[in-house]
Amino acid sequence: MAGIEEVAKLAGVSTATVSRALSGRGHVSPTSKAKVEEAAALLGYVVSSNASSLASGRTRNIGVVIPFLNRWFFSSVLEGAQQALLRRGYDLTLYNLSGDGRERLSVFEHFLLRQRVDAVIAVSLELTEHEVQRLHDLGKPLVGVGGPIPGVRTLTIDDVAVARLATEHLIGLGHRRIAHIGGDLEFDLDFHLPTNRRLGYEAALREVGVEPDPTLFAPADFTIRGGYHAAKQLLGRPHDRPTAIFAASDEMAIGSILAARDLGLVVPRDVSIIGIDDYDLSDFFGLSTVAQFPRGQGEQAVEILMEQLEPGPDAAPGASMTQLPFELRVRSSTATPPEL
Repeated sequence: MAGIEEVAKLAGVSTATVSRALSGRGHVSPTSKAKVEEAAALLGYVVSSNASSLASGRTRNIGVVIPFLNRWFFSSVLEGAQQALLRRGYDLTLYNLSGDGRERLSVFEHFLLRQRVDAVIAVSLELTEHEVQRLHDLGKPLVGVGGPIPGVRTLTIDDVAVARLATEHLIGLGHRRIAHIGGDLEFDLDFHLPTNRRLGYEAALREVGVEPDPTLFAPADFTIRGGYHAAKQLLGRPHDRPTAIFAASDEMAIGSILAARDLGLVVPRDVSIIGIDDYDLSDFFGLSTVAQFPRGQGEQAVEILMEQLEPGPDAAPGASMTQLPFELRVRSSTATPPEL
């Protein structure tokens, strides 16, 4: 098989340029990169991952740690990160911590501390000071997605503001008797997402002089099934039925739409429903939502990580915390209440 010298000769560049172009490390002009890739293809040259690792001390493998794999949000963040890493020539190793807690201890005490990954992306995990220090002591860059972690570059979304925006949309349409389907205690763990979204919902109501009614809150598990059962209880009451539902996720909101239909209610004529996420099926169901772009979050986490792994000559320290964007998307599931 041809060696790096033959590729450099055919492309008319140095071996160092070939190395940078094919490894993704360091700057190479688009023209030179194209010449190198063409020459490597013609000669059948493939970079040896073992040789590259020995020379650089890197595995070109990034560990991604997530609490759930069977939730749309987490799989979407993972998809965005994987695609961004693939473009950079990196592999991804997934650590799913959906078990009883022993997995987390094993991952942070053993797997991530071996020389298997160059860096770590933690998604929706509020890492302890000990976990962060263990990784930093080994020189492994770390990026968090989901909330602030002291001493770690993080991407975070303002869950209070997101929930306020969704609730304010319903208030702006004239709704006052607004129910909320949020997370139960099982999901109120890292970064307290369910609590923060409930706080945003309640703050929006109080701002217009409406005291939140605890009987209009129903806990669920962030699934379509969970949202369905919670909405059945809220909408099946014979008196003082809510005119609108704000669900803390689109999957629960879609479950609410299905529950309303099974009860003979028409969305949005009889009840308006809004969620958070912009789930893949939200447009199909005509669901109004607040989009938070999870695939983009995964891609942005990789970009921040690369600033630490492969800093350019003019690299400057980035902000410790980056606020993520969100956007209200109004569809056909929300309208003015029946009495207006």
